[in-house]
Amino acid sequence: MEIKKIVITGGPCGGKSTAMTWIKSYFEERGWRVLFVPETATELITGGVAPWTCGKNVDHQKCQMKLQITKEEVFAYAASTMPCEKLLIVCDRGALDNRAYMNDEEYRESLAYIGKHEVELRDSYDAVFHLVTAALGAEKYYTTANNAARTETVEEAIALDNKIITAWTGHPHFRLIDNSTDFEGKMRRLLCEIASFLGEGEHYEIERKYLIAYPDIAWLEANPFCHRTEILQTYLVAQDGEEIRVRQRGEGGHYTYFKTVKRPISDVKRVEEETVISEREYLTLLLDADPALRPVRKTRYLLSYEGQYLEIDVYPFMPDTAIVEIELCSEDTPVILPPEFRLIREVTGDPQYKNRTLAAR
Repeated sequence: MEIKKIVITGGPCGGKSTAMTWIKSYFEERGWRVLFVPETATELITGGVAPWTCGKNVDHQKCQMKLQITKEEVFAYAASTMPCEKLLIVCDRGALDNRAYMNDEEYRESLAYIGKHEVELRDSYDAVFHLVTAALGAEKYYTTANNAARTETVEEAIALDNKIITAWTGHPHFRLIDNSTDFEGKMRRLLCEIASFLGEGEHYEIERKYLIAYPDIAWLEANPFCHRTEILQTYLVAQDGEEIRVRQRGEGGHYTYFKTVKRPISDVKRVEEETVISEREYLTLLLDADPALRPVRKTRYLLSYEGQYLEIDVYPFMPDTAIVEIELCSEDTPVILPPEFRLIREVTGDPQYKNRTLAAR
């Protein structure tokens, strides 16, 4: 049985409510059972538990995060009892959305209250899809008339949208759905991204890779839309043409673990199967490490930029250069790099810049 848990989030008037209807129709037609975890903030506020009724804002946020996690646990258990092969749990906002409504001190206090670290909380979701507010790029469609709880001006909506993006930046599979097309196109792009992630038979990883001059680390770390994470990647013994790796990912002594199997289709396109594994499974799989390859340690900067999610990998053995990667929904999607990056050349498909080759150094 395959169970996936995703988050649909975004700024005010981003299309989240409509997206839920599209997701249910589209994926149930393709054999998925779809469960929806309702938005927790609406439930609490409707019931009288709000930032303005609780003692302090942080008291409300603690209640909201606690209830969010509890609901997700209940849905996960219920899903495990259902007789179906493919099940999708869709969260109408996730626990990290709350961070957009708190300062850093309140956020730390809330994490302590629920007894979780940010890495554990963030990576408990398989993927996160952010619908950009209509206030940014589709201003004439931005309205507060269809939601009594929406009171933000255009400027406030954009600021909140940015805070939510900042909160989720750092997730290994975070996608931004902007307003570059009409609304129907926006919904279709969302479905494309979700379908690509779920695989629908096989998950094709469409990726482009660029070699850049060593980036300005101070600029990256000061950027609110950038998050730093540490990765240790180990390749396992595999059959010809197949690549199997395990990865430790996180920061501050808190990690999540992944196993990935890849098979090439073309220079740009690969079949990818990725699963989250336990620390014990990770340590067991390390016994099958390929003795011809070294573990690859790298610092990854995840940057939300112009509706894209860029991965900037900095390696200790590459003092003058770094590698930028981006996963795409289609092979012809244009890529925009920040002007702060000095592009040397595209290295998509260049074997000397594959992580497996780097592991042989």
